[in-house]
Amino acid sequence: MKNSIKIAFVLLFLSPILFAGNEDRVGSAGASHLLINPWARSSALGDAGIASANGLEASYMNIAGLAFTDQTQMKFNYSNWMGSAGISFNSAGIAQRVSESSVIAISIQSMNYGDIPITTVENPEGNIGFFSPRTNVFNIGYARTFSSSIYGGINFKVISENISNLKATGIAIDAGIRYVTGEQEQVKFGITLKNVGPVMKYKGDGLAQQAAYVTTGFIASLEERSSAFEMPSLLSIGGSYDFILNESNKLNLGLGFTANSFSNDQYRIGLDYGMTNERMAFNVRGGYVYEKNLLDVENRSNALVGPTAGFSIDALVGKSKNALGVEYCARFAGIFGTIHTIGATISLK
Repeated sequence: MKNSIKIAFVLLFLSPILFAGNEDRVGSAGASHLLINPWARSSALGDAGIASANGLEASYMNIAGLAFTDQTQMKFNYSNWMGSAGISFNSAGIAQRVSESSVIAISIQSMNYGDIPITTVENPEGNIGFFSPRTNVFNIGYARTFSSSIYGGINFKVISENISNLKATGIAIDAGIRYVTGEQEQVKFGITLKNVGPVMKYKGDGLAQQAAYVTTGFIASLEERSSAFEMPSLLSIGGSYDFILNESNKLNLGLGFTANSFSNDQYRIGLDYGMTNERMAFNVRGGYVYEKNLLDVENRSNALVGPTAGFSIDALVGKSKNALGVEYCARFAGIFGTIHTIGATISLK
């Protein structure tokens, strides 16, 4: 166990050096929707909750945090991705404790791009129908408590992308650990490796083309080759500290670093202020994500411009104080407008 802690801390401090982003590879990966946080609460922190996100939120941030699920948790979130672009992003899931030390979770994310007119060489104006591109991610996660300080987990995901006549399917794995210390468990460190898997490749009738030879009039079907593409793998490390003001008020500070294999590295900071009484819990959150050229409008490679904000309200009901909550997050995407994420959470103890 001591060796595991030493390895975790070595990776924590050396990861920014060993996994620094390669600017020449920016934008060359596929399945970039895997980089989108579907959950409102952790998104409002600027994804800085690498060491503090619990329950289903942790299935995206750091699967080790799934081990902090009380008994049962259910979530549904919706985002108008890229503001006014007409892309709907839905996510739903359930986490269930199966033993004193183990938790499993199932979740699904679905991105719908709306109806797009079908056009062909013969019908460039369309008027022959519509198709609806979709991307889906199905997740199965498992997390375990190894000791009072060490938690770990692994998440398996199946990725599907399709239009009317092309489809790509892939698999990937996330893994993460969390270390907790302090008299009141107020100090946390986390590290996670995400989106590790084989390459994906498009297949389908859309790659077949009809060609007519002018000299003979012979018509042949030609199959175009589809190039394989890699997953947007990344490594994130982070830490958090809980400033416990009193029994009812707490401020959490989260810091994080993400080393992206196919995009710029990112630095994150987030604040979560929470107030709790016998009937309800209220949290207000804010964060900021910085990467190279973010403030340079002409050269930045990310549509998101940095700031995030949000809140959640949970009604505590019954003797066990089960939480029935709503959550909201705003992410800002420059000329695309504001991305709103809203949702509901039910947490049973």
